[in-house]
Amino acid sequence: MLVGQIISVLELATVLAVLSSLLVARLYRRSMKCLMQAPVNQGATEVSTPFASIPIKTGDCARITLTDNRRAYRRLMLSFLFLSVVMSLTRTVILQVISDGPITFKIIATLGVAYSWPVLPVLAVIGRWSRWRFVGAMFVWFWLAVLMLAWRTNENVTTAMILKWMLIDVGIPIFVVTALCLGGATRAIGPWLAPLLALFCASSLIGVQMMFAIVAAQSPIIFWLSGLLSVNGVIALFALLPWLLVWWPARAIGRWLARAYRKRQVSELFYLFTAVWVIALIGPALLASHDIGWGALVCFLPLLWILLAAWLMQRFRTAAPSGRPPTLLVLRVFQQDTNVQDLFDRVIERWRLSGNTVLIAGTDLLERTIDAEDIFTFIDGRLAERFIQSPTDIPRRLADFEWQPDLEGRFRVNECYCHDTTWQQALAELIRVSDVVLMDLRNFVEQNKGCLHELQVLASLPGLHRVVVLVNDQTELIPAQAAVAKAPDGRFVWLKQLGNTPLTTNEVLAPLFTTPPTAAS
Repeated sequence: MLVGQIISVLELATVLAVLSSLLVARLYRRSMKCLMQAPVNQGATEVSTPFASIPIKTGDCARITLTDNRRAYRRLMLSFLFLSVVMSLTRTVILQVISDGPITFKIIATLGVAYSWPVLPVLAVIGRWSRWRFVGAMFVWFWLAVLMLAWRTNENVTTAMILKWMLIDVGIPIFVVTALCLGGATRAIGPWLAPLLALFCASSLIGVQMMFAIVAAQSPIIFWLSGLLSVNGVIALFALLPWLLVWWPARAIGRWLARAYRKRQVSELFYLFTAVWVIALIGPALLASHDIGWGALVCFLPLLWILLAAWLMQRFRTAAPSGRPPTLLVLRVFQQDTNVQDLFDRVIERWRLSGNTVLIAGTDLLERTIDAEDIFTFIDGRLAERFIQSPTDIPRRLADFEWQPDLEGRFRVNECYCHDTTWQQALAELIRVSDVVLMDLRNFVEQNKGCLHELQVLASLPGLHRVVVLVNDQTELIPAQAAVAKAPDGRFVWLKQLGNTPLTTNEVLAPLFTTPPTAAS
């Protein structure tokens, strides 16, 4: 019964995490729109002067090439793949020992491959797979694992038996993980909310059990409540009242996750990878608890490999070329969500393996850039604190940027939250800390005055190495190029998309990685 209750808690927490992530994303987007348009004090519209106190862009920029970026991408994918194989092999050995099963190379290798599926959600995040590509990959892996096990086992084990075992032991965790990682909002927000919602669901379970205990004791309180609230009302009361008690520990856990993320003690990839493996190991641990009780916690020993892997990745990360990591500023035509989201998935995610990314926050990229700190700051009702009220707030906001890579080597995306009256001052300071700029001007028209202002600033401010501008057949080039007529030679590179087929990832990245001049030159 306990095993069934734990499984029910996990399933209900998953459903609530999916629904809550969609709700949080919607409310977050609505709050951002309201705050962007909110009036600010009169001083916020004053022209900003250069902030010499921001010592971010100092020294020569590292000479990183597209080849270096490709190598970092392959290394990251292979690292998590290798880690998954090691963990799945460890899980197999532990389960065979617990069940007194045979330990042979054939069995360990076969089951180890079957158990290595948790790497897929991480590869999906790294490669920004579409939801249907991710679902397809999980589906194909499941059936390939079934066929492989059927091929490698003896004739006493039928395919139907293998399928039944896989549906219970692996199918349920895959379903839970797929639900959490299916869409953009659920993938970005759901895993961070899941442990908190599991705590709420567990408290509801305990509350209902207390109700049954009171009923069994025939307490007059329960009869009084049923007469006052009805039977369904009493059940709802005992299921939801415990939420008031766990709200404070849940809130503390959320703030702790936000702090750990802010201090780079945990990264998005390692958090997701750990969460997926915890889900994958819960089932075996629950089954083993029938025989060895609390000793079943040994099933979670493979998680120790994650701590070792994080330490090794951070310590032995391939040394970057001398100099500071380059910083990329991303600008775009707003209200072109599909275009910029695809660009972010294919290009910016790859860039993050080589350098920093800065941008002005917008609702179009919310599902790509929201992180643990953003989520719990919003839930705490403090989203307004992140907005730049006046030019004097800009140094403080830039001082909060994270310029060092995460444990696995990916750099974070840093955003400036701006009102309609402060984004121009923030733009000037973001340009000062950037080395290269990627500007998406697809579907740009002359009425996009904000983009014209950005082009003029990009053309006039010193220190920029290159501005790569994406255009298409709908882009009004004449006003755009007129805005940069006085720019230094070679600063702007115009890349044209032909038809509806976007430029390839490497076509966009190549000019961004062109070797910058040194400070001496």
